[in-house]
Amino acid sequence: MSHTVRDRNKLLNRIRRIRGQLEGIEKALENERDPFFVLQTAASCRGALNSLMAEVIEGHIRFHVLDPTRSATSAQAEASQELIDIVRTFLK
Repeated sequence: MSHTVRDRNKLLNRIRRIRGQLEGIEKALENERDPFFVLQTAASCRGALNSLMAEVIEGHIRFHVLDPTRSATSAQAEASQELIDIVRTFLK
């Protein structure tokens, strides 16, 4: 089973929150809200998208790059965790 299928509800909830943030930006622009509010909401949306990307990439590494049916060697496990940490740091 794919990790995106297994985590489907959690990922869909993230998408719905991001959609809400985007709609908030749209309404703020339509109502000529303060640019600070627009920028702050856009930054929050960007952070949420980056977190979604990190979550999907981590699942892909754990379930498709590493074979979840086989035990990973300590070197593989360490390398995969390092890659996950780097991706998460990059996407912050």
